[in-house]
Amino acid sequence: MRFLKPHAERIYALFRIMSGFMFSLHGMQKLFGMFGGTPPGAPPFIVYGAGGIEFVCGVLILIGLFAGPAAFLASGTMAVAFFMGHVFPAGNILPIVNNGELAALYCFVFLYISVHGSGIWSVDAARRGAKR
Repeated sequence: MRFLKPHAERIYALFRIMSGFMFSLHGMQKLFGMFGGTPPGAPPFIVYGAGGIEFVCGVLILIGLFAGPAAFLASGTMAVAFFMGHVFPAGNILPIVNNGELAALYCFVFLYISVHGSGIWSVDAARRGAKR
């Protein structure tokens, strides 16, 4: 796939932008009742704690402002969500069995973004350019 190599930074930027956008939608769902509303019976720490992290970190990752630290926090949140919401209730660590694929995937997506940072097409890149 050498033909994609010259576009790696742009593809990563789209990956970061879409990951942040989709994650922020989960926060909007919990905090603002959008897109089907808050899951029934969700405790307040899930609605406000996890929902707040999903919304704020999702937006930061989307726009590329402090994307590394925001993604690290989001990754940890998804690790906790995977175990608390899927592994322990189901009694099985396999995501395909406990329906935790989305939490597990988000955990590793955000871990990668936390290492790679904001990249191009980001507020951080614009801020670095302004300092030069």
